[in-house]
Amino acid sequence: MNEDIQFILDAAKESMDAAIKHLEKQFVNIRAGKASPAMLGSVMVNYYGSQTPLNQVANVNTPDGRTITVQPWEKSMIQEIERGIHLANIGFNPMNNGETIIINVPPLTEERRRELAKQAKSEAEDAKIGIRNARKDANNDIKKLEDVSEDVKKNTEIDVQNLTDKYISKVDQILGVKEKEIMTV
Repeated sequence: MNEDIQFILDAAKESMDAAIKHLEKQFVNIRAGKASPAMLGSVMVNYYGSQTPLNQVANVNTPDGRTITVQPWEKSMIQEIERGIHLANIGFNPMNNGETIIINVPPLTEERRRELAKQAKSEAEDAKIGIRNARKDANNDIKKLEDVSEDVKKNTEIDVQNLTDKYISKVDQILGVKEKEIMTV
């Protein structure tokens, strides 16, 4: 096989892998009922004038399935951490006892589950768009090749389409698992 064609196929596969990885990362932030430190992954805290991820200024744990505890490394950071959790707008109401911040993760309502499932679908659709864009880029690159016959170009486009179909079905599969997780009470 022509090196250029192999390069185009590898680049398309790499882009599609990146779309899947991004989707999985986004799905970690969509909570499915059980408390997890990843739920606070988007929280940023004002740490001496610079926005810093929460996990770099405190220890985040889940002692049980309904509670998240945040233990700041510096007690003076408690107010900033509480403010950061409120500003992240993730639907949690932090309480502090002077040393630790405790977050009770409320059980999900049916309405909230549907919202989260809708959010998951939206993230999956974004991943599919990323995959289709990788296909479009690969097909454009194939068309630009000059020292390759039309038959080889057509066959390579078919290979790219098969790759695209495989990745789209992978997204659907990941989404199915996440929706089941969200909707399970």
